[in-house]
Amino acid sequence: MSLAKIPFSVLDLAPITEGSNAAQSFRNSLDLAQHAERWGFRRYWLAEHHSMPGIASAATAVVIAHIAAGTSAIRVGAGGVMLPNHSPLVIAEQFGTLESLFPGRIDLGLGRAPGSDQAAARAMRRALTRGDEFPQDVVELISYFEPAAPGQRVRAVPGEGLKVPIWILGSSLFGAQLAAALGLPYAFASHFAPEQMMEAIALYRAQFRPSAQLEQPYVMLGFNVFAADTDEEAAVLATSMQQAFVNLRSGRPSRLKPPVAGYLDLLAPPEKALLANVLSSSAIGSLETVREKLAAFIARTGADELMITCQMFDHRTRLHSFEIAAQARDGLA
Repeated sequence: MSLAKIPFSVLDLAPITEGSNAAQSFRNSLDLAQHAERWGFRRYWLAEHHSMPGIASAATAVVIAHIAAGTSAIRVGAGGVMLPNHSPLVIAEQFGTLESLFPGRIDLGLGRAPGSDQAAARAMRRALTRGDEFPQDVVELISYFEPAAPGQRVRAVPGEGLKVPIWILGSSLFGAQLAAALGLPYAFASHFAPEQMMEAIALYRAQFRPSAQLEQPYVMLGFNVFAADTDEEAAVLATSMQQAFVNLRSGRPSRLKPPVAGYLDLLAPPEKALLANVLSSSAIGSLETVREKLAAFIARTGADELMITCQMFDHRTRLHSFEIAAQARDGLA
């Protein structure tokens, strides 16, 4: 595939910034989605997290409806719904409702992580061992979108007979194997967990079995873009996300903080190593720098699509970062 033909999409964690609130986060998300639609991004996905002070997309299906209602063409979906938190029937009904409201525009990405800590998982009435049932839950969920069989007692209404594309999300070999076995597209979380990316891609492609949804393997990879007019400005703006990662891994999740010039110089070696690892699938810099890093990443991975994510404190600079990412995409050859 030519680099210029690779679609770019948006992953939005609906960040709540320090001094702001969820209502403003949702306004910002809709504004970003409307811009992304004009800039030619293919999808706009939101992710399920719980009990996280800096992420507003806990009720993921509700936020998807908000974004889809305010846009007209871009696909909108979950990247993803953490299926062990829910019954497959309820998710089929939710996304059947979304597909009925916004036909041909809804995606359903499924993950098996809790999207929370164990205390929040228990508060959701989740049995913490249910991750082992994820493959069976995915198969059950797929079945609810098929036409109802005669005498079928449990039905997803709305849902049955609707073509809602289902994706498997993952950051390990487990998800790659499941997506390959079920013949589903695979989205790898390389934007924060890149360690097994290349092995997972190879395994998925080697073991892929065609399905009614998909004839050939299809890989979408997460990629961070922190872009600005200069490399120096981008490096400062990226520190909001760097602070968020360090705080999260230190057990201190917080709202997204303002950028701090020289932040990396304040960190101990273990924290610097953490950031170097989790943000290795990233481009931080100007248009030229971002284009070069994107081209190298695509060439190395053979990705079919990139899911671009960017956490910046100021909404205007975040918009500009995605605009630069779109310009970099258009300049790939």
